Amino acid sequence: MAFEVPRADRRSDRRSDEARAAIGRAGRANAPDVRHVDRGMAMRGFVQDAMREVGGVGPDRAECTAPAAAASATTSALERLTEINLDDLFDAMGLTGLRHSSLQRLLRPSARRFARVAVQFDRLVADEGLARGSAWLVNRMSGGLQVSGLGHVPEAGPTAILSNHPGMVDAVALLASLALRPDLLVIARDRPFLRALPNVVRHLIVVPDEDAGHAGRLDALRAAMRHLEHGGAVLTFPAGEIEPDPAVFGRLAAQESARRWSRSVVLLARRVPQTRFVPAIVSHVVSAEAHRNRLTRLRRSQCDRARFAAALQVCLARYRTQAAHVAFGVAQQVTAGASATLTTAIDAEVRRLIQASVGSGTS
Repeated sequence: MAFEVPRADRRSDRRSDEARAAIGRAGRANAPDVRHVDRGMAMRGFVQDAMREVGGVGPDRAECTAPAAAASATTSALERLTEINLDDLFDAMGLTGLRHSSLQRLLRPSARRFARVAVQFDRLVADEGLARGSAWLVNRMSGGLQVSGLGHVPEAGPTAILSNHPGMVDAVALLASLALRPDLLVIARDRPFLRALPNVVRHLIVVPDEDAGHAGRLDALRAAMRHLEHGGAVLTFPAGEIEPDPAVFGRLAAQESARRWSRSVVLLARRVPQTRFVPAIVSHVVSAEAHRNRLTRLRRSQCDRARFAAALQVCLARYRTQAAHVAFGVAQQVTAGASATLTTAIDAEVRRLIQASVGSGTS
């Protein structure tokens, strides 16, 4: 599950294109030749794999044992999330025109399985809190979690966590790592999937889509400022879009993407100067094998390939074996109104964390 936020200040399309080109160059280095792959055969193979993995999966125990009213609510949420997941799967595959074809019957078991996981995640958040629920989901959707630098995160006081956004379990990996901040709120783009998780959405500052207007985004920024003024913690993804996983696409692609991070931290620092800004880098959440899958390579743009690879990773357990890595950097704070110094320090720490996440010999 990915929490996305739009950028507060829009960089030029040229720089965005440069970043995508960098990702593309990194991804093409080991890309197989798929010019002669039969699309129908590849799709059938994917569906057969997904069907084998969900074969025999029945209702969750909670569905069977819950009281009638609770079971009815669970079933309603399950159906809604299943349809949302199907929409996302068809969109990721570039097959939205076939959404209501017989293909949906083949993909529905995978969509429903992930919907069950999401419903249980939301229930755990209500019962045990955001960090524990997120820890459960990380272990369910990946090979575990490795965290470093947690001592850099203040246990109290206004704190803003600034993270890259490679997608998949990046957000829940961060949330699971930050149990020491039960006051944490996540700045997240408005998505039907998140709206269907009522207990999760209570921990979000929801940012409207760009077509909803500038006022909605400003309201979200003000909400974040108020939370910081009261000594709270916020998590934000300054890129405002999915970024390359440093462990898959390498240091250069990840650092180029980080150059385009929103400078809204300057606004937060001016409004709440006592805020501590903690850079974070998440890596090893995207499956390199899923990106090399011949079906993924049928998508033309690197962005579409990344989305398709994520869909494969959600549907097929063999792509979810690696542990997610979260690294927190040294906290930074504005001094005497020197916002330029703050952003320079954050940029340097982000570059260091990216380098460490891929190893000194990887570019």
